Amino acid sequence: MTAEDHRAVPPTPLEPAVLEEVTGMLREVLGEYELTDTAITMDTRFHDDLELESIDLVTLSAALREHYGDTVNFAAFIADRGLEEIIALTVGDLVLHVVASLPAAREAV
Repeated sequence: MTAEDHRAVPPTPLEPAVLEEVTGMLREVLGEYELTDTAITMDTRFHDDLELESIDLVTLSAALREHYGDTVNFAAFIADRGLEEIIALTVGDLVLHVVASLPAAREAV
């Protein structure tokens, strides 16, 4: 499921904050590639738009774990996906996963 699939549902109050946090993490990962001026939105694709490679995903996973602890498990998030699905992942897909993983979001339901 992609971010576009979720747009029929209004964003939760946590989405903008999580998008900002994830964007900051991505900018750190991308910093060495001089792509810091790239606009990062919910529709931005990890592979096609940001050109992230597998090592970059490992770095992003570490940043997510450092920021959110074990609450957000990036490895589990991508484990059940095929290669094509992983290539098609968007920032929005990750943001929605993070929001769903946070205790505050679970308590609001």
